[in-house]
Amino acid sequence: MALAGLNHKCGWRGTTNTLLNFGEGKYPVRGEAGAVGYLVGQPGKGLRCMFHMMNEARIGVGLAATMLGMAGYQASLDYAKNRPQGRPMGPAGKDAAQPQIRIIEHADVKRMLLAQKAYCEGALALELYCARLVDEQHTGDAGAADDARLLLEVLTPIAKSWPSEWCLEANSLAIQIHGGYGYTRDFPVEQYWRDNRLNMIHEGTHGIQGMDLLGRKVLMEEGRGLQLLAARMQATIEQAGLIAELAPHASAVKEALRHVGAATRSAWATGNPTDALANAVPYLQAFGHTVLAWIWLDVALASRAKAAGQGEAAHTGRLAAARYFFHYELPKIGAWLKVVESRDLTCADCPEEAF
Repeated sequence: MALAGLNHKCGWRGTTNTLLNFGEGKYPVRGEAGAVGYLVGQPGKGLRCMFHMMNEARIGVGLAATMLGMAGYQASLDYAKNRPQGRPMGPAGKDAAQPQIRIIEHADVKRMLLAQKAYCEGALALELYCARLVDEQHTGDAGAADDARLLLEVLTPIAKSWPSEWCLEANSLAIQIHGGYGYTRDFPVEQYWRDNRLNMIHEGTHGIQGMDLLGRKVLMEEGRGLQLLAARMQATIEQAGLIAELAPHASAVKEALRHVGAATRSAWATGNPTDALANAVPYLQAFGHTVLAWIWLDVALASRAKAAGQGEAAHTGRLAAARYFFHYELPKIGAWLKVVESRDLTCADCPEEAF
C-alpha cells in the first residue's frame, strides 16, 4: 500500500485524509502490481461484520451533524440578539426617529431561529432515544432487548440521514442570519456548514439510507419493526390527545403515520423493486419528518410535565419549536409521499442523453 497524496476537502480540514494506492498504477507496492490481503473473521461474513460496526457509527454521524447544527444555532442566536438593524414598524410605517431594533425582533429572523431549534433539538432528542435503545440491547431482558434491536433497525437510517440533511439546513440558516458576515471567516458559521456537508455522504449516502429503509427495514421480519415503531408512536398520540393544547398535534402525527403506512403499501403494490425504490429518498424524507413529529410530540409532553420546575422560558421555547415543526415542516410529507404512492418514474425513466 502506498500513499499517493492528500485529499483537499471542503470541510473537516483538521483531519488528514489521504489517497492510497494498493499496487495499481504508478505506485507499486514492493515492486508488485497488487496488495497483500488478510482474512479477518470467517469467510463470507465480512459485510455482516462491517454493518455491525457501521450501524452504531451511523448514529454517531447523526449526532455529529446534530451538534454542528446546534453550534450554528447558538452562534446565530447570539448574533441576532446583538445585531441592530431596522426600526419598529407601526400602522404609519417606520419611524426613523426611533432607535434601531435587534434583528431577533424581526419575524423572519425568528422563523430561521425557530427552524434551527426545531431541527437541532428534535434531532438531539432522536439521537438520545436511539442511544437508549443501544443500551437496552445490552441491558434489557430478552424481550426488551429484541424490541430495541428491531426499533434500531428501522430508526438507524433516520438517525443518520435526518440530522445530516436538516441540521445542515440549520447551518445554512445560521449563515443567512449573519448576512454577508456569515459568508466570511470572521464568524464560525461558514465552517460549521462546510464540516456538516460531509455527514450526508459518509457511512452511507442519502440514497443508500432510503433504499435501506424502504427496501429492507420496513419489510424485515414481515414488517414487525414498522409495527413496533407505530405502536410506540400510537401510545404517545393517545397520551397527547388527552391534552387540549397538544391534541391537534397528536392528530397530525396520527394522520402522518397513516399516510406513511399507505405509501409503503402502495410503493410495493407491484412487487417490483424498481418501481418501489425509484422514490426511496422522498420516502426517507417523509418517514423522517413523521418520526421527528412523534419525537417533538413526546418532547412537548415531557416539557409540559416538568414546566413548573424548569423555567417558563425553556418550556415556552420547546412548545414554540414543536408548533413550528407541525405548522411549517410536517405538511411537506404530502408532496414527498405523492410520488412514492404513485410509483412515479420521472427520474428512473429519464434517459442519460436527456441530461
